[in-house]
Amino acid sequence: MLLYIVKWMLLTLFIGIVSGSASAIFLLSLDWITHYRETHPLLMLFLPLGGLGIGLVYHYWGKSVSGGNNVIIDTIQTSGPVIPFIMAPFVYFSTLLTHLLGGSAGREGTALQMAGALADQFSNLFKLNKDDRAIYLTAAIAAGFGGVFGTPLAGALFSLEICIAGKIKYAALFQVVAASILADLVTKYWQVHHTPYSIGVVPPITYLGFLYAIIAGAAFGLCSAVFTSALQKVSGWLGTYVRFAPFRPFIGGIIVLGLIGLFGTSFIGLGIPSIVAAFLAPLPPTHFLLKILFTVVTLGTGFKGGEVTPLFFIGAALGNALSFVLPLPTGLLAGMGFVGVFAGATNAPLASIVLAMELFGSSCGVYVAIACVVAYLCSGHSSIYHHQKIGIAKHHLLQQDAGRLMRED
Repeated sequence: MLLYIVKWMLLTLFIGIVSGSASAIFLLSLDWITHYRETHPLLMLFLPLGGLGIGLVYHYWGKSVSGGNNVIIDTIQTSGPVIPFIMAPFVYFSTLLTHLLGGSAGREGTALQMAGALADQFSNLFKLNKDDRAIYLTAAIAAGFGGVFGTPLAGALFSLEICIAGKIKYAALFQVVAASILADLVTKYWQVHHTPYSIGVVPPITYLGFLYAIIAGAAFGLCSAVFTSALQKVSGWLGTYVRFAPFRPFIGGIIVLGLIGLFGTSFIGLGIPSIVAAFLAPLPPTHFLLKILFTVVTLGTGFKGGEVTPLFFIGAALGNALSFVLPLPTGLLAGMGFVGVFAGATNAPLASIVLAMELFGSSCGVYVAIACVVAYLCSGHSSIYHHQKIGIAKHHLLQQDAGRLMRED
């Protein structure tokens, strides 16, 4: 066992250094890009052309990695060929271009793809067998998530939950925890700072508070299902009617430009200022719907980035909107929505609960746990990761749906 731990400590140290450094470079670049866009707003006029450029690059040189996170999930599940190195630079520059020109996207997808692609280049060198390679890549996902968000424990659980919904591979537990913690430490070494969030006062849990949390969780689960369904439908519709793939993000860029003209720039990029504002004071109740619209058009048409930070925005804004009808503090409901919509859209409730406690403190744990579990139950088997397998149905009411999805897999 000592030799086993030493072996994996060396491997996870390598993963942590590579993934943490990649995440740090990406986050520092993204901060600069965002600031540059804010000071040069006319750049947004080039969003359609940027989309066309991204589409052309992936169409002619990046088809093997166009599946993004799903490529990594497939590789873990089937022990496929080495993930092409080009995934890392392609997604890095494409995501930066998406944010520079005003697309609505996140960052977790980029961090995970960079971590997985870079780490897998060395899997043959380390002479890993099929099972060890699956654990190795799972640890890379943990490192990418933990490093980019500064939440190492959530990153570890997230990597265990997303490959097979309903099943956790405990054989990888040590590796994912070690890799995620090390990546977070490396990212901090690069002087990367994460946005602090505060939910304020958390009232003691009561019978009514328990009921309100269930109601909020159901709303978050429904929102998750709407988001994932809309994303799949937009992508599927364009795949059917726009045969030349590079034209899809070009069309998406035109639509996003029109949305910016109608609703302003609050819903582009990561939207961190709006997320922070959702914890502090009431926002217009339509904010979460507009962020869904901007993000679905951006990512569904072929721009690159992640879905998770937009999900945080959508959830926090929805929680803020619920504060008009549920007698819980605005900050608490925003925090519950922040992780609740994420839990429903990724089928990762445990990671979501731990994520909240790492970001907001443990005092919110009971409320968050109720909201995340109910959101997970109410979102169905949909997921932003289309190749996520269904290991066990969430409950007997969805048993038939789970069976259909397992047969399709």
